[in-house]
Amino acid sequence: MKPRLYAALYAIGLLVYGVVAGDRLFHQSAAPHFVLQADAWLHGRSSIEFSPTEKLRGDDWAKVESVVLDDGSEVIGRRLATQRTMFRASDGELIPISRIRQSKGQTAYVSFPPFPTLVMIPSAIVSGKNGNDEVPVLLIAAAILPLTLLLLRRLAQAGLSGRSVVEDLWLTAAFAFGSVMFFTAVQGSVWFAAHVVGVALVLVYAWASIEARRPVIAGLALACAALTRTPMAFAFPLFVLEAWRAPSTNRTFVRALVRFALPIVALAIPAMLYNHARFGSITEFGHRYLDVRQQLQIEQFGLASLHYLARNLAVAFTLLPDFGASAPYVQIGGHGLAIWLTTPILVYLLWPVDKPPIHRALWITVACVALPALVYQNSGWVQFGYRFSLDYMVFLIMLLAIGGRPLGVVAKLLIAVGIAINLFGAMTFERYDWRFYRLAGNAYDVVVPH
Repeated sequence: MKPRLYAALYAIGLLVYGVVAGDRLFHQSAAPHFVLQADAWLHGRSSIEFSPTEKLRGDDWAKVESVVLDDGSEVIGRRLATQRTMFRASDGELIPISRIRQSKGQTAYVSFPPFPTLVMIPSAIVSGKNGNDEVPVLLIAAAILPLTLLLLRRLAQAGLSGRSVVEDLWLTAAFAFGSVMFFTAVQGSVWFAAHVVGVALVLVYAWASIEARRPVIAGLALACAALTRTPMAFAFPLFVLEAWRAPSTNRTFVRALVRFALPIVALAIPAMLYNHARFGSITEFGHRYLDVRQQLQIEQFGLASLHYLARNLAVAFTLLPDFGASAPYVQIGGHGLAIWLTTPILVYLLWPVDKPPIHRALWITVACVALPALVYQNSGWVQFGYRFSLDYMVFLIMLLAIGGRPLGVVAKLLIAVGIAINLFGAMTFERYDWRFYRLAGNAYDVVVPH
């Protein structure tokens, strides 16, 4: 493939995403967590400075309270919503509020995995806390187009896909503009920035995992993706199964796994130390300390529970817009739209013509990555479509590529419809005073299909 085609795709990504993002590109987003984290790192801190009277921009901050107990010892933790007379220390010990002699105040941290902070460091160097987080996200989002084509051509090179370059370009368009990738790419705020960075990294991981040809790159990309979006850590089956399929000897398989694991371990160790420095535990990344109105239910059911499964399945597969006879004529609930509606070409996954060796590995990977989101306490609220599907959408696009069903008139029409739907989402989400969105309730509400 000529480099000019990949360069052209990058330019198209910059142009389309840039035009739709519009004036957002000229100011900081409403939730600039990664910029604030980058600024803190540049000043040698892991915490985010704020005064007691100051409200941090955006939601989902982790806030840890430091208290002095009646015996003079100092502990960190948080006051419980379910047991209002108790304080839970970072080591899990429940301490009666009556034992607290003095509160030394709260410390705020970014609870989201930290890798996207690296992307914001140049912006923080230039403008500090006021750094622009929209443009860095756009620059990475545009790279998703050439990276997708590169991945799809790698499948063809390996004999796993019989698609032509033109067909792969249609699938690239389906991903970049005919899925929730479109509205996500033009936001910039913390939740969407993580999705954009994570998708770019997973594209690299998937490319390197085909036939297990590049284990070190695959391990490095997966580790960075896991430090961007936690569910992406569960994408490891693709490489493992490809490594099992590809080698001729067990010794080769073990060598591939070792080379794959080394960069993962190398990045996991500092990440765990970073967790310990902030929260006193190598496995705590901060979500237990989220300062959100749903704290009561998180304490009752946990961050992940089967209690959330029915709601999340409904969000992923059943939600439709409401249509009315008067303006604004269409409204979308805060949980968004079903995945098959925002990306209708995915129905082609139900009837593949071909099932090459990588077919099973891809579906296993999709299941492993999707499950954490399906039992997670948040549905993705607020969103245009089911944004958590971006954690595994790369593998679904790969399945479309290897499925072999011709991309005829019907398929191209489905892709075009998906692009039109997602263009509407990208242009209206968080705009026009939310007139196209119905935001009553919250992320824990029972979802009733329209």
